[in-house]
Amino acid sequence: MFLNKLLRAPLAAALLAIAALATTAAPTPALAQAASAPANAAPAPAIATEPAVKVEKAEVANPYGLEALWTQGDFVARGTLIIMIIMSMGSWYIMFTKLWEQRKLLKAADAVSEGFWKSGSVAKGASTLDEGSAFRFIAESGIKADEHHEGTLTEQIDRHTWIGMSVQRAVDNINSRLQDGLAFLATVGSTAPFVGLFGTVWGIYHALTAIGISGQASIDKVAGPVGEALIMTAFGLAVAVPAVMGYNWLIRRNKTVMERVRAFSADIHNVLLAGKR
Repeated sequence: MFLNKLLRAPLAAALLAIAALATTAAPTPALAQAASAPANAAPAPAIATEPAVKVEKAEVANPYGLEALWTQGDFVARGTLIIMIIMSMGSWYIMFTKLWEQRKLLKAADAVSEGFWKSGSVAKGASTLDEGSAFRFIAESGIKADEHHEGTLTEQIDRHTWIGMSVQRAVDNINSRLQDGLAFLATVGSTAPFVGLFGTVWGIYHALTAIGISGQASIDKVAGPVGEALIMTAFGLAVAVPAVMGYNWLIRRNKTVMERVRAFSADIHNVLLAGKR
């Protein structure tokens, strides 16, 4: 009896555990129906959408721009604009030309440092320089003065002074050549704002005339002439500012170039006096 009770208790517990597992694993009819519903359901109808409408941007011509200034302006406005364009073109041409000349001189100065002073005489050193070089011109001027120190008047000047004068003339010619065109830049830089101001005054005059004729100061009567005046002011500044900056920059570079030219001329003078012609 006691043994039967011991065996019956574990069997009952095992049967209860198996029944609980079966209940959990078997799906209920409601759950099975809900799980199979999405697979059998028909697809939802697509919602019709309207095509996107393309918006085109209309380009409106500016009635108060530069084109309107040229087409609607009188001969005074057009003439002022043409003058400022010529001034601007001349300024940029001079700036690029002078930069090229300065670069050429600096390159020639480097060539002097590399090959000229390694020669046995001034004549041989001058032959190593390029034709038309400023440094070759100085050397040849010194050689010519040393070779031709004769004549009634020139004999009254000692050889040292005569060679120094000839070399200095060559240096002055180079300096004068470097200064060519800078006066134009200075003129443009100082007068272009006033030329633009003249166009501004002329545009304001047209604005006042339009107000007097119409009898009312509406914006459509004033906008055109006032816009013309502002454009002229902007053009005057756009022409003057590069000219002033270019002038100051070129003056500074000319000073650097001439320092090397004067140093070379002093050395040539001393070498020629030493008889190393």
